[in-house]
Amino acid sequence: QVQLVESGGGLVQAGDSLRLSCAASGGTFSNYFMGWFRQAPGKEREFVARIRWRYGGLDYADSVRGRFTISRDNVKNTVYLQMNSLKLEDTAVYYCAAGISGVGLRTTSAYDYWGQGTQVTVSS
Repeated sequence: QVQLVESGGGLVQAGDSLRLSCAASGGTFSNYFMGWFRQAPGKEREFVARIRWRYGGLDYADSVRGRFTISRDNVKNTVYLQMNSLKLEDTAVYYCAAGISGVGLRTTSAYDYWGQGTQVTVSS
């Protein structure tokens, strides 16, 4: 059974940095696409970034491009989201997701497995 466990969230000030981690287990992830999504109160879950585990193909939402970096560690089976220059509007619960279809990777429906989420709060 695939399990994804996020960590690294917290309360920071605008302009600060955080690194989120997603530890993956229970599967062979070399064939997977890994994504980060976020959901703010009262809003739909939205795409943030994704990476193809084996070949490292990347994609970012326009709102985070240039500030966030997604990466993976093949030995630790962990995906990271480095978040720099955080803004108030980055406040949300951040979710890690894994999927194998490779279609529509900016949509939640492309992912089969989800973590429990980690809260990121950016204050002024």
